[in-house]
Parts: sequence; C-alpha cells; structure tokens
Amino acid sequence: MEVENHKEEVPFAHYAELFRSLNPDEALARLPDVCWDGRAFTVKLLGRAFAIAHPDYSIRALDGGSLPPLPAQTFLLRYLLESKAVAWQGQWKTFREMPWGEMYIKPYTGRVLTRAAFTFGTRVAAFKAACEKMGAVPLPHGDAGYAFDLIGGYRMQILVWEGDDEFPPNAQVLYSDNFAQGFAAEDRVVAGDILISTVKSCM
Repeated sequence: MEVENHKEEVPFAHYAELFRSLNPDEALARLPDVCWDGRAFTVKLLGRAFAIAHPDYSIRALDGGSLPPLPAQTFLLRYLLESKAVAWQGQWKTFREMPWGEMYIKPYTGRVLTRAAFTFGTRVAAFKAACEKMGAVPLPHGDAGYAFDLIGGYRMQILVWEGDDEFPPNAQVLYSDNFAQGFAAEDRVVAGDILISTVKSCM
C-alpha cells in the first residue's frame, strides 16, 4: 500500500498550483538572480543550479545530480512566488533577532539548532570535510564554522562546538540581515533545515 506524505505533499501541491499563474516578468523584476528562457527558470540553491519549468512544474538539476527533496522544492517555489532581492547590509542575525523569531523559536531550536549540534558537533572533522566539499568559506569561530551562499544574495553561517564530558555539543546558525525582509519566518526555518540536510548528505 502506498503511503502519502501529506505533511510535504500538500504544501508542495498548493504552491505548484499557484506557480502556474506566476507572471515570469514579475518574478524577474523581484529576483534579478533568476534567469528565464521562455520555458524554465534557472535558480541556484547552495551552489547548484536547477531548471524549473513553467507553467507546468518540473525540476531538473543542471549538474545532472540528484533532485532536491520535496521541502526544498517547495522552498524554491515559495522563493519564486514571494521573495524579493534585498541588499545585505553586512550584518549577521540569529533567528530570534528577526521578525517573528521569538514566536517560532521553540520549533526552530529543535528542528535546526539542536539537530545541527548533534549532527555536526559529534563529527566535527566530517562536518569540515563536507563544508569544504560544498565550497563553503571557513570562519574563525567555534570549533568549526562555515559561511554559505544559500540563494540569490542570501547567506548563512553554521558554527559548531564539539561536545565533551561536561557539555553537550552546540551549534548556532546565523542569517545575513536581508533575510529579515526577504523571507517569512517559516521560510527561514526551512532554510536552516535545507542547509543542515545538504551538509549532512555530503558527510
């Protein structure tokens, strides 16, 4: 018997339907990093380029590799439908410091911060190797830290501290300050989830 994942499939289907009505010119005006060839948008996510056909949605990895999981595809759809280019002012912010961050902090902590701590803080060498494989920029913070270009002009950092006999592993995820205007709080949660999952898949 086929089991449907409604938690992922229902939101994806909703945004795929909205995507059919998207005006490509309007999307390009908001998102100068996106390309359009008359049949598909080209969008880069964590350094990988994807062609997203419009109006009938389909996605293709231009490097010939695997397709992103459904939550990441939904994130890309929401990016094309709702996001906009916002200039980065050079500051980094925690999730809590951005609009609605306090309201979402509890699910965010479990889904992103705790997951990052116990996925990467227990395997710091593997974390470093995976980040370097992805072309991330090393940072002089934590026991290991890296900066990533997520999408468009939006950047993220992961900082990791290894656990020991006295303290559990710890992690912090930082966002370029333009996330505060360019993404809704729920999309910032998903962005953290996507980043962690991508790094983990490279370990």
